Parts: sequence; structure tokens; C-alpha cells
Amino acid sequence: MTLSFFDQFMSPTYLGIPLMALALTLPWVLYPTPSARWLNNRFLALQGWFINRFTQQLLLPLSLGGHKWAALLTSLMIFLITINMLGLLPYTFTPTTQLSLNLGLAVPLWLATVLIGMRNQPTHALGHLLPEGTPGPLIPVLIIIETISLFIRPLALGVRLTANLTAGHLLIQLIATAAFVLLPLMPVVAILTSTVLVLLTLLEVAVAMIQAYVFVLLLSLYLQENV
Repeated sequence: MTLSFFDQFMSPTYLGIPLMALALTLPWVLYPTPSARWLNNRFLALQGWFINRFTQQLLLPLSLGGHKWAALLTSLMIFLITINMLGLLPYTFTPTTQLSLNLGLAVPLWLATVLIGMRNQPTHALGHLLPEGTPGPLIPVLIIIETISLFIRPLALGVRLTANLTAGHLLIQLIATAAFVLLPLMPVVAILTSTVLVLLTLLEVAVAMIQAYVFVLLLSLYLQENV
């Protein structure tokens, strides 16, 4: 039976049980819990260094009110990076290729930033909907446009993450299939195609990390506007 290239993005099941929950739980098992000892192993030291550097870089433009989100944003960053990287392994599933999951992460966090802005500084938050000095006839049109752009933000977050990972996985599978088919027919072309596949895989590793960082960075920028 010939399978579609998009079958790799179907939520896997085993004995009728969906494995999405297992795929979402696995990243938390892979990271060790920091201990209270004075000396830790190299992996814990590297993990702590990465978390500290990322938190410092992420919270640098934020005010003190936004620093309360440090644990949430850092955990989300590590979670997304781990899921994206695990999805590049053979016989695995990438949950972040599902638009429903990405929107489930983007919509509540975006809504939380909007509600914080409405509670702390409602005048400033509503002022984003109408730039200063707008001519009178354009006021209703600009308010509608800015409101639409505000509600499109979570959709853009989810679609960006889904589209980039889905496109990368599809391209890898297409080139791998081409190399497999060309191997008995044109070995030289198949070797060149395999070289392109290796380079594309390295690029996809970078994309998996960058897209997780962009997702969290945009959330921090939305938070910066409302704190």
C-alpha cells in the first residue's frame, strides 16, 4: 500500500490509544533534576549555563514586571527545542507539526499578555489600536485593522511554527525518497542527493532550534508591550 507523505504528521496510536500525551511527556524525563550538591556533573553544568544565558538574553528588554514570566518562558523554550529535536530522529513523531497543539500553546499565552496589559495599563493597551495623530476619517478603519492584527498574532505564532517544521520534514522525506529511488539507477546522482540530504538535515536541526526561540521571543515581545 502506498502511503502519503503527509501520513508522517498523523497523530500516532498504539492499540487505539493516542500517543500524543507520551510524546509531550518524554522531554521532561530526559532532563535531570538539579541537585543541592556543590559539585554537579558536566551535563547539569551545561544545562544550567544554557538556562541562565537564555533567561538573561530573553529578559534583557523586559521590565521588572515581565521577569515573573522567566520560569514559564524558559521552560517553554526548552520544551519546544526538545520536541523539535526529537522529531528529527527516525521512527519518531513531532507534536509541534500539529496546528492544534501550537495554537493550544499560543492562544492562552497571548491572551494572558493581553489581559495583563488591560489590567495594568488599559489606556496604553487600547492606545495601540489607534496611532497618535490619525486623521478623523481613518480612525474607524485603523481601529478595525489594528484589532484584526491583534487577534491574528496567536494564529501567526502557531502557523509559523507548524509550517516551518512541516515543510522541513516534507523536504527531507522527498529528498530521501529520491536518493533511495536513484541509488540503483544513477549511483553518482544518488550520492550527490544524499549529500544534499545531510546538509538539509543539519539545516533542519538549526530550524528546529530557531523556531522554538522565535516562538518564545515573540511572546516576550508581546509581553513587553503590556507590562
